[in-house]
Amino acid sequence: MPLTSPRRSALADQVITQLRAQITSGEWPVGSRIPTEPELVEQLGVARNTVREAVRALAHNGLLDIRQGSGTYVAATSELAGVMNRRFADADPEHVAELRSALEAAAAKLAARRRTDHDLRQLDTALERRERAWESGAATAFVEADATLHMAVVAASHNEVLAELYADLGGVLREFLRADVGDVLRPEAYVDHARLVAAIRAGDDERAAAEASTHPFGCRLNAQGAG
Repeated sequence: MPLTSPRRSALADQVITQLRAQITSGEWPVGSRIPTEPELVEQLGVARNTVREAVRALAHNGLLDIRQGSGTYVAATSELAGVMNRRFADADPEHVAELRSALEAAAAKLAARRRTDHDLRQLDTALERRERAWESGAATAFVEADATLHMAVVAASHNEVLAELYADLGGVLREFLRADVGDVLRPEAYVDHARLVAAIRAGDDERAAAEASTHPFGCRLNAQGAG
């Protein structure tokens, strides 16, 4: 339905709210290109200037990335995630790896204690997808599949604060994983995650935490081993 309002500022706020909802809901995933300005004008039934104002506001908050000549892309799922993306863009990769290791070890330990049958099915599906992505040799698909598996582990912890923090850091972690993996999947750098899922299924919290902390990235940093 077209958005209508006699006040431009209020209308822009409505557009911002609607675009943010499409981002946070996952309708527009991180990394995807959003509809063009003319397309948004037609979809929302508002003026071009209103759409432009809304997009710029979301870009300022870190949710969108405006790339001249290419389009506008989703950069983060929340304002906090956008801030983290900017704040840690130049962080030491080893420090990022240590942070991820700590968060995932805590999540895996809780997941082993709290996982449900639904969680286990999600983990199995994510693990299978990760294995298929590795076998395909597609680095981009593998990065996304690896991130999905780790998110499933965190979700199985049933700690909402931890899950939200991890999600807000997701863009940062994914970028460092992309840099680590590179364009080519290296056989010597493969790290098995089946043992992590098995430990969670067995309810072995100490083993789950140990497994999670030994591979903070899907592949080993510089093929030398991140842990």
